[in-house]
Amino acid sequence: MIHDIPKPEISADFTIDDIRKIRDWHYEILKDATNEEQIDFYHRESEDGRRAIEEIRRSKEVKAV
Repeated sequence: MIHDIPKPEISADFTIDDIRKIRDWHYEILKDATNEEQIDFYHRESEDGRRAIEEIRRSKEVKAV
């Protein structure tokens, strides 16, 4: 079971404390998850990351034109 815990607040400077917050958050939401739930979670998160990267690339292309 994946726990419903909100994502941690990340500072603009991205510090060591932010990394700890993310690690703790991952541990807490996935500690009771099955292997399939973990795979689904990481697949969903990676898709969100890919979309964000594509948006950044598109915005850079628009600015370059």
